[in-house]
Amino acid sequence: MRQVSRDRLVSILLIIPSVILIGVFVYGFIGFTGYASMTKWASLTPDFTFVGFQNYAKLFTIDRFLISMRNTVNFTVLFLAACLILGLVLALLLDQKVKGEAVFRSIFLFPMAISFIVTGVVWRWLLNPGTMQTGSSGVNLLFEKLGLPFLRSKWFTDPTVIYIRPETAVGQFLNNIGLGWITTPYIGFSVAVISLVIAATWQMSGYTMAMYLAGLRAVPDELREAARVDGANEFQILRHILLPLLRPITLSAVIILGHISLKIFDLVVSMTGPGPAFATDVPAFFMWDTTFRGNNFAQGAAIAIILLIMVAVLVVPYLRYTNRQEAEL
Repeated sequence: MRQVSRDRLVSILLIIPSVILIGVFVYGFIGFTGYASMTKWASLTPDFTFVGFQNYAKLFTIDRFLISMRNTVNFTVLFLAACLILGLVLALLLDQKVKGEAVFRSIFLFPMAISFIVTGVVWRWLLNPGTMQTGSSGVNLLFEKLGLPFLRSKWFTDPTVIYIRPETAVGQFLNNIGLGWITTPYIGFSVAVISLVIAATWQMSGYTMAMYLAGLRAVPDELREAARVDGANEFQILRHILLPLLRPITLSAVIILGHISLKIFDLVVSMTGPGPAFATDVPAFFMWDTTFRGNNFAQGAAIAIILLIMVAVLVVPYLRYTNRQEAEL
């Protein structure tokens, strides 16, 4: 018993420094940010006059914040869909035990070794639409050389927002049933976000492929062979056997990619910035702009807390689900 107590004491002493550091530099700073978001701190000189949730209420009256939230939703939906579909397709192809699988696997995973900053710089050049003086460049130049000029695009310089206009028949119908708020650009789709999605998918689809490939390799071959004996074709095997067994992998991928997309910052900074008419602006970039350029620390802290809540809404249920599954095992 004395030895057990001594080992327990040593274990506690070993983790105390980490607990203190995490408590101060993680939860302590989160608490300070939350408090700062409820003050009048709007200059280099701290002003901790308590104003409650005024900064939060003000954010939802600022066009740029609403636009950045729309762009985040656009980016998250497209990014998740593209990574999941492309990652699954690549994993299914590699699962056929093709010749040179290790080489292809390394090629698909290579972008993971690059930071989002480098990815943004590279894709900023590739998707640069060019100018009237210099002509097309990057991907647009490739389209011209291939005889496909109709595929040229403005990419991240395109300020177009697709949304239901209130003067259309659909818009008037929505207005008549009390859903007129849907007919605003804040509920629309920013075309420029597609450029960010392409760059982010290029970097993260290989990671999704690796997750799905690991899941596919964990499926016993006996299940597939039994299904084939029963007359199932490959599509039916995929639909009724593989996809259901891959649901935990899909959930994990959604959580990981989702939290990356919600707090995306470095890719936007290096590739597009806020874009024309804030077409590629995101809350994290707006937070940085507000805090360190505008010196409005209280409003920047409010944006940070909103981002934290968004990520928590995605991650916390997953953590609870995972802990419950482990407890059942």
